[in-house]
Amino acid sequence: MAGTARTGPSRAAEIAVPPLNLAGQFAALREELLKEMADVAASGYYVLGPKVTTFEEALARYCGSRHAVGLSSGTDALLVAMMALGIGPGDEVIVPTFTFFATAGTVARLGARPVFCDIVPETYNLDVSQVAGRITPRTKAIMPVHLYGQLVDMAPLLALAARHNLPVIEDAAQAIGAHDAAGTKAGAFGLAGCLSFYPTKNLGALGDAGALLTNDDRLHELVVKLRIHGSGHTYYHDVVGGNFRIDALQAALLTVKLRHLDDWTRQRRAHAARYTELILSANLAPEQVRPPAEIHGQHIYHQYVVRAQRRDELLPFLKERKIGAAVYYPLPLHLQKCFAGLGHKPGDFPHGEQAAAEVLALPMYPELTEEQQRAVVDSLVAFYQR
Repeated sequence: MAGTARTGPSRAAEIAVPPLNLAGQFAALREELLKEMADVAASGYYVLGPKVTTFEEALARYCGSRHAVGLSSGTDALLVAMMALGIGPGDEVIVPTFTFFATAGTVARLGARPVFCDIVPETYNLDVSQVAGRITPRTKAIMPVHLYGQLVDMAPLLALAARHNLPVIEDAAQAIGAHDAAGTKAGAFGLAGCLSFYPTKNLGALGDAGALLTNDDRLHELVVKLRIHGSGHTYYHDVVGGNFRIDALQAALLTVKLRHLDDWTRQRRAHAARYTELILSANLAPEQVRPPAEIHGQHIYHQYVVRAQRRDELLPFLKERKIGAAVYYPLPLHLQKCFAGLGHKPGDFPHGEQAAAEVLALPMYPELTEEQQRAVVDSLVAFYQR
């Protein structure tokens, strides 16, 4: 039976732990952010422009990439990357089955076929050892996802892609700042890296925004055109693109927040270490709750995701105690209704299916307090001692 966390289960019931604290982050940067808002409003330059250029340059430096292109969302970054590569009907893109919908949804939007691959149970990331068997003459790209903030095992994946002359598009929406032992950061490994700045991300805008990273000059030039309807200059269109521009306001706010990102990452990593310590001290692991493993480089803990026995009973129990846990994601992509036409069935990708049945994200954000973390673990103890 599980032991007792130090503060005691009765203590946990008194403390609400929200899943996020976006208002708290804004409050800490209030004056800086409000100044940027006022500067943008007074400038009259609301779309693209100097604020966007400043942000793109700072982002590229931070991520270790030659270029960064600010875009309207992380989803659009994935879409634009594939548009730039000419991916369309009849083509295939290899993606993990256990990830956020946009990874495969953008492939399907272009008329191409998402080819699913199972995951490594310890990291929840693409199982690189299975990718070679999914490559066909129709394969046009491989799209790994650095899920929850931990890198895919990139070295063998890049070697495989090079042997087959296939581009790698990194879905790094949840992993900005994660890096390998050599210091290479998420988004800077492949031909293109796609970032999301949705408000809940580690680097979050006050609305939707995203970016594409690349070291390829020609790809950069094309993506810059694609985000403005394929136009190199106004009303002359070299290719068919879309409206994928980032707002100047979001770029300005993200520039401020980017300066704090490393500090926030250190806080997240400290919180993750405390969660793991508390879970182990409470004798919850590994039978009831299995903490995340940090295997490939520095995990930046966009989410602190455990595997929980009786997860679907545990989740409402936590919610009753005002603990903001969540499930990312409850159904793997190969079993989603919209992909039924691909012909997959339960059992095709067992590791992804098992993860979907067991994963639980505990509250994780820089402003999280030790008292709140103890309340979360006390609630886990209370559930498993019933």
